[in-house]
Amino acid sequence: MKTIFDFVTAAIGTCLLSPLFVATAVAIKIGDGGPVYFRQERVGKGGRVFKIWKFRTMVVDAERRGAQITVGCDARITKVGHWLRKFKLDEMPQLFNVLCGEMSFVGPRPEVPRYVALYSDEQRDVLQLLPGITDPSSIKYRDESSLLAQHEDPERVYVETVMPDKIHLNLQYAQKATVFTDIGTIFNTLLRVAVPVPIESAQVASNDRSAKHAA
Repeated sequence: MKTIFDFVTAAIGTCLLSPLFVATAVAIKIGDGGPVYFRQERVGKGGRVFKIWKFRTMVVDAERRGAQITVGCDARITKVGHWLRKFKLDEMPQLFNVLCGEMSFVGPRPEVPRYVALYSDEQRDVLQLLPGITDPSSIKYRDESSLLAQHEDPERVYVETVMPDKIHLNLQYAQKATVFTDIGTIFNTLLRVAVPVPIESAQVASNDRSAKHAA
């Protein structure tokens, strides 16, 4: 049922959103004349590497200018990119990944190989799941870049605190996931995009785990 739901919904969504796809592509092209899409290697189910589709929100050589995580008002983000990220419109092309069977609507966000290499044996259990466009951790860490910007070493906080918490949340969710819980997660994600919430809850989790690590 999940596979059928993903394919049918992605096909319908691609058709309905096609005008928005075109408008976004034009805005990006007018913005700086660079490529419309950004493709990056991510690790999917079973450890298989695939290329994720996104609308480009950063300068063309962004990966050579800094880390693979985005922190606060990253100077690499373009003017158009700020708006796309704010409303998660940059994620729309991942419907292509869903149609190809590489991703689902709901599942753990696929990581880049660099960070997957740091997974413990227990954390690698998350690679048994089909990655998704959204998941419970995406809702909790809706303002992840702002959270990381509050720390002197954002990448360390991401690797030691945020990433393990995301994996934990997704493994918990997978134990009880159904098509209906997936639909709830999708609507909850859309609600969070439309009505942003404070990041205090995520910050508390980060501080608590950081304190335990220090201990």
